[in-house]
Parts: sequence; structure tokens; C-alpha cells
Amino acid sequence: MPLTSSQTRYLRSLAHDLSPVVLLGNKGATEAVVKELNQALDIHELVKLKLSGGDKEERQAQIDVLIDGTGAEKIHQIGHVVVLFRRNADEPKIALPR
Repeated sequence: MPLTSSQTRYLRSLAHDLSPVVLLGNKGATEAVVKELNQALDIHELVKLKLSGGDKEERQAQIDVLIDGTGAEKIHQIGHVVVLFRRNADEPKIALPR
């Protein structure tokens, strides 16, 4: 179920004070990073990531790999920092507005 614009705004406001939980290195989005991100999303639901260097297309390719591997939704991106969200079906921690 896609998020509404008000839910996205709410999640962006929550993510503002977060520190990056996952940092991508020179190898970019590897299977190990996707596995670590899956665990972080299970625990936190809302995760901020810092992408490795590169141009805009390379960063977008990294984001696409991470989203495809985790099933998360991109909430926000500024430069090398991206925020992803995936609801924990068993124990939701973030109450989204309707």
C-alpha cells in the first residue's frame, strides 16, 4: 500500500533528527548491505542511509538496488543521504496518520 503525501511528510519530519544507520562504502550496495538494511528496517522501520560517492546516476542505482532488495519505500533524498521506510508487519513502531 503506497504512502499518502501526509504520511510521507510525517515520516520526513521524524527522519530529520535521525543519524545515518547504514553507511555504504566504495563497493556500493552489496548483498551484505542489503541484509544489514533489512535488519535495520525490521528494528527501526525508518532508516537514514549515507550513500557512497559517485554521480547522481550511480547513487540512484544504489538506491534502486536497496529498495528492490528490501521492499522499502524511499521517503526523502538530499545529496548522499536517503531515508527509507518499511512497516514492520508483526510489531509496527510508527503510527502513521491517516
